[in-house]
Amino acid sequence: MQSQKAQKIELDTDYPCPCRRRGRLLPITLTEAFGCNRCQQIFVVEESGYVIEQLSTTYPYKRAWRWSGQQWNIAHSGLRESYLPLALGIVIVLLVLCLPMALHSPSNPSNIILWAVVMVLAAMLPAFILWLAYRR
Repeated sequence: MQSQKAQKIELDTDYPCPCRRRGRLLPITLTEAFGCNRCQQIFVVEESGYVIEQLSTTYPYKRAWRWSGQQWNIAHSGLRESYLPLALGIVIVLLVLCLPMALHSPSNPSNIILWAVVMVLAAMLPAFILWLAYRR
């Protein structure tokens, strides 16, 4: 079983690229940074040498990894940790608001079907947000 404890990142050693593109992280001379020879990304060493952080990113949060000695492990999940409680909260609020309205509406079957469609579409919004957060 591999050790999951983070190891200090040596600035004079090359590592596999954490982006999973089979590249190698090579030290950039006179800096505390690494560059990938395959994906051309630059990574900076942070937190007293235990974490690398991707510099040029299009993500709304910074991606960071810890070196375990054999592989990179994600260091900060960022926004991902808050999406599940947010999605569950939205679904609960929708149920609390929409279910009584649907039950107290006139007994017209088309109204009940309309409310059911609205509730399903509204519940799909948090699922879509979760999918966007966890797809990479």
